[in-house]
Amino acid sequence: MKLRPTKADLEAARDRTVPDVIGPGLDVVFVGINPGLYTAAIGHHFGRPGNRFWPALHRSGFTERQLDPAEDRSLLERGLGVTNLVARTTASAAELGREELAAGAAALRRKIRRHRPRAVAFLGLDAYRLAFGVRQAALGRQPEPLEGAAVWVLPNPSGLNASYQMPDFVRLFGELRRSTTSPASSAAARPRSRAPRCR
Repeated sequence: MKLRPTKADLEAARDRTVPDVIGPGLDVVFVGINPGLYTAAIGHHFGRPGNRFWPALHRSGFTERQLDPAEDRSLLERGLGVTNLVARTTASAAELGREELAAGAAALRRKIRRHRPRAVAFLGLDAYRLAFGVRQAALGRQPEPLEGAAVWVLPNPSGLNASYQMPDFVRLFGELRRSTTSPASSAAARPRSRAPRCR
């Protein structure tokens, strides 16, 4: 039985970082805004119960089953990765300033140049607009690539984001999946034989 972090665990997680799940040549790198306290306390991405990232990933066809946050490193076997725009953990993304987001954007550019994924998917429209100065950006594929990678913006999957429901996530994640995987590749959702890659 998994034990949930205590209040003390959550407070102790403030300002921690969560290791990237990233490697060269991935199909998609998902970019969260920054880790929340629950995620940092357990050390795995999108860890809070109620976050819709893992269900959306499965229901849109990226994974053959719904993964547990503790399995986040197995995304590499599926051609997927996860990083954050800002590495620092906070209780709320509202604690991040414009300068911190801009610095995170510069750091992300360096990661994308190094690892060369096919696509980068930002999970949060407002954070993307602020970090990259694209005020008129809308959800979906963006007209300009990022260091050669196609750019998509998807809603923030936090359970606190009431503006979007699961069907919205499944539709938008599905559009991304169809744009980055071959129609003939029904194996896209299954683990690949290649070894996991570290940051």
